[in-house]
Amino acid sequence: MYRLSLAEPLVMLATVVQWLLLAMFAGALVGVGCSIFLHLLFAATGHAGSTPLWLQMALLPLAGLVNGLLLYFGYRHSRSGLTDSVIIAVNEQDGRMPLKTMWIKPLAALVTLGAGGSAGKEGPCSHLGASIAAGIGEALHLNAELRRRLVACGVSAGFASVFGTPVAGAIYGVEMLAIGRIRYNFLFPAIVAGVTAFETSRFLGVPYPQYHIAFVSDFTELLFLKTVVIGILCGLVALIFVELLQLMTRWFAWLRKRLDLWPPLLPALGGCVLALLILVIPTDYLGLSLPLLDRALHGEPMPWLGFLWKALLVAVTLGSGFYGGLVTEQFVMGAVAGGAFAHLLGLQAALGAAVGLTAVVAAASNTPIAAILMGVELFGSDSTLYVAGAAIAAYLMVGHRSVYPEQQSEAAKSSWMTVRPDIPVGAQKARLSRDLLRWWSGRGHPVPRVARKPPDDKL
Repeated sequence: MYRLSLAEPLVMLATVVQWLLLAMFAGALVGVGCSIFLHLLFAATGHAGSTPLWLQMALLPLAGLVNGLLLYFGYRHSRSGLTDSVIIAVNEQDGRMPLKTMWIKPLAALVTLGAGGSAGKEGPCSHLGASIAAGIGEALHLNAELRRRLVACGVSAGFASVFGTPVAGAIYGVEMLAIGRIRYNFLFPAIVAGVTAFETSRFLGVPYPQYHIAFVSDFTELLFLKTVVIGILCGLVALIFVELLQLMTRWFAWLRKRLDLWPPLLPALGGCVLALLILVIPTDYLGLSLPLLDRALHGEPMPWLGFLWKALLVAVTLGSGFYGGLVTEQFVMGAVAGGAFAHLLGLQAALGAAVGLTAVVAAASNTPIAAILMGVELFGSDSTLYVAGAAIAAYLMVGHRSVYPEQQSEAAKSSWMTVRPDIPVGAQKARLSRDLLRWWSGRGHPVPRVARKPPDDKL
């Protein structure tokens, strides 16, 4: 017979109190830091829409050079031996980050976005959040497990502060760590930190947009299937974006090696490429592209290839060495693509844009739960049925790819494929499962080359 013991509930209560104190403290500090950054960003980008084309073309290479110099000399004298990737900090570094260089990426992002580089604003905020949380963990001499959770709190608080979606931002900061696994013991601290950071940022005057989408009241199975089709299409959009980003990163790395370029010159070269591209691509796709996002969510007609123009500019910007975030750009690509595809299925353009926004975030970042909650917090509870199927379909369609190469794969997305656990996506090779191979070979077909198991010494 089970004996009732007060030890367990007392320990759980102590855990709740512990994380209320730690996560609220971290969330408040992150909210202050992100608010300062966002206000500086709004000031730097406030006149971007009125910049003459010739000046915009001149600013991009100059901003690339400044980015290159900041990142090159800023990290040159770092002797901690730690990387400042937030995913690696949690998964591999026991919640430790290099604190002396925490200012570099936010400053580089201000330069990038102020000059019109196509990137997001959440990257520097998640970096600030993780760095502040790592500093708290070090100052309090916390153990490795507590530091990992605290850094995840900081990432969640950064996302919540940027987007004004405290719960979705908190889940995103936890879900982005690995594909196929959510660390449930991270959730309570992350949500507490996310809500605290959001409330702090709102108190400090950070504005958050309000979207009012007219969702159809009579939801039917056919309508649900149409949203799933949009999810499939947006999953392919995310796939194109991830592949284009990786292609540009490899191409610029090859140019640097081939031309023996000094590293700070590489983003300057990327700025020259951007300057040439905006001769044929509208400048609406530069920077954060928030006006374009607003137009898509208000139902204005979107160009069929709009998502591709945005994906190309982001890939060149970040692939050449500029620094910035990736999630805001996923918002824009998803809304533009969803708004354009909606007409094919007889849906309202604004509804398609809202569904597409959540679908691309779910796919490119491999965060379907956070994307669904983001749809609910941005568009209201009526959106749940519309965005859920699309988000999961897009998450499956993108396959085992990610905008975050450090993101670990914990489980395959299909029973017909296998992946090696605890391997970063950038080094992962998804393969067909043995059962599928046996079925395929039983029909007299040769075994596909992609499914052959490499020798042990190459694993």
